[in-house]
Amino acid sequence: MFPPPPASFYGRVPPPQTMDHPVPMPLPHVPVRVHPVWAWSFHQEAACLRRFAEGARYVAVNVHYPGLVHHPGKDQDALTAEKRYANLKANVDVLKPLQVGIAVCDRDGKSEAWEFNLRDFRRHSDPHDENSLAYLAGRGLDVDTLANHGVDAWSLGAMLLNYSGLIGPWRGLSWVTYTGAYHVTYLLKIVTGGRPLPNDVAGFVGAVRHFLGDQVYDVAGMAAECPKLPVGLERIAAHLGFHPPWNSPRLAAAAGVRALQVFRSLEDGELRGKVSRYRGLLQGLHH
Repeated sequence: MFPPPPASFYGRVPPPQTMDHPVPMPLPHVPVRVHPVWAWSFHQEAACLRRFAEGARYVAVNVHYPGLVHHPGKDQDALTAEKRYANLKANVDVLKPLQVGIAVCDRDGKSEAWEFNLRDFRRHSDPHDENSLAYLAGRGLDVDTLANHGVDAWSLGAMLLNYSGLIGPWRGLSWVTYTGAYHVTYLLKIVTGGRPLPNDVAGFVGAVRHFLGDQVYDVAGMAAECPKLPVGLERIAAHLGFHPPWNSPRLAAAAGVRALQVFRSLEDGELRGKVSRYRGLLQGLHH
């Protein structure tokens, strides 16, 4: 289990009032704004996130990271959850995240997103997979620009934990991701100051509940049970009529926005609110 959170960074945000009305469905024709966050805008955007998060109901997370350097050596589907987690932990403990996308939907159905560009990774000295970096570069992510102008991961973690108002089971938020085992584990690594992940699945589940609560959903597993949907997050979002986010349509925050939009659409549409059976099941770990 992780140690208790550190002393307050800026002071905690009080719990929100209980929601007493349904959250309106997102409008597919209204693009969601992404706030790119660099070192020079970090404090300003942190304050903006905190203000918006006061009314938060749903949060989505997506993390870009430099590939995988440890592989299971056999078909992932043939592994037990413990062995999948051991391989996941081996990667996350030694790799440095590159970019974190956080998308937030408030109680009125309005969404905004923040894309935190991280500075800690160095191509020439840190472990990584070249093919993964090439893929991200093709989508517009420049690791040299991140190193020169990004935010350090420790500052981001301290802000999310102690200032944003998003972290902690007392918030009662629903957290959303897509193929989320790595996204959630990197988020835990960041909010705990880079500490190693727990040693086993039970410890990981306990840490998720401690920091995020018990309403964590992976859209990939939900969409897989809807036969009319295509495969892939961007294709699913386009199929459902959602426009790409504006300001950064192809990186981590955009993926968070799409995961949030797809979750809301499936929850209120094809799944008719029956999403509790997907709670806590992360693709890449539990299936």
